[in-house]
Amino acid sequence: MGGMRHHGHGGGVLPEAALTLLVLIAVAGGYLLAAHRARRRNPAQGWNAGRSASFLTGLALLALALLPPLAPAAHSDFRGHMAQHMLLGMYAPLALVLAAPVTLSLRALPPAQARRVTAVLHSPPARVAAHPAVALALSTGTLAGLYFTPLYDTAMSHPLGHWLMHAHFLASGCLFAHAIAGPDPAPNRPGVRARLVYLGIAIAAHALIAQAMYGGFFIDIHAPIGQVQQGAEIMYYGGDIAELLLAAALVTTWRPERRTHPVAHTPPATTTTIPERA
Repeated sequence: MGGMRHHGHGGGVLPEAALTLLVLIAVAGGYLLAAHRARRRNPAQGWNAGRSASFLTGLALLALALLPPLAPAAHSDFRGHMAQHMLLGMYAPLALVLAAPVTLSLRALPPAQARRVTAVLHSPPARVAAHPAVALALSTGTLAGLYFTPLYDTAMSHPLGHWLMHAHFLASGCLFAHAIAGPDPAPNRPGVRARLVYLGIAIAAHALIAQAMYGGFFIDIHAPIGQVQQGAEIMYYGGDIAELLLAAALVTTWRPERRTHPVAHTPPATTTTIPERA
């Protein structure tokens, strides 16, 4: 571990920040417009204002991660990078996923387009990608490849690599949050107990990676040791809080299955067997 590499954007920082802000504002406007259409099409059902608030919160967290002062600091300080990582990969995805953007799209789109979206959601690639095991590998499993190989320093040395890293954090974080506790439809999602197991694996993996980072084991990060250790602490404690929030979101989806019992005093020979649900 040595001095962290810098790759400033020079005069492009402010235009880049302005463009990022405009994109976030446009996305917020698109969501609110879709919510308005959903309420107008079905006034009785409407759209939960809490979902809209969750989406706007997620965008605010993205703005905090991608705009000054944190974004410039993340280029030269590993602690800033790790704070950015937590926001992009864990906190913002949870808030965005809990806003149920897919459900909103299905309600706001014309029927023909909504059927196309539904067909995509039920396609084999989408079913595989939405499984918690795949989402776990993409969101948590790739961290070892990022921090235990030269990949992190390579990405940080090129603006495009840095933005691709951001995109991966956000996309994989949203996928994992959706697979574990998303309110949107997920045809291939296992039961709550299985999802708790996957979440437990993610918690353990984050802890192990953070501890290895703090101790300097297997780490290939060109940054001062103090920054790496403090970044590891941010990952350890910040990850714990985010995963507790995800666990709380998962628990709220718990719906105990009702078991149908045979009618009392029915002779064994005439008891009707109720087939198990698929």
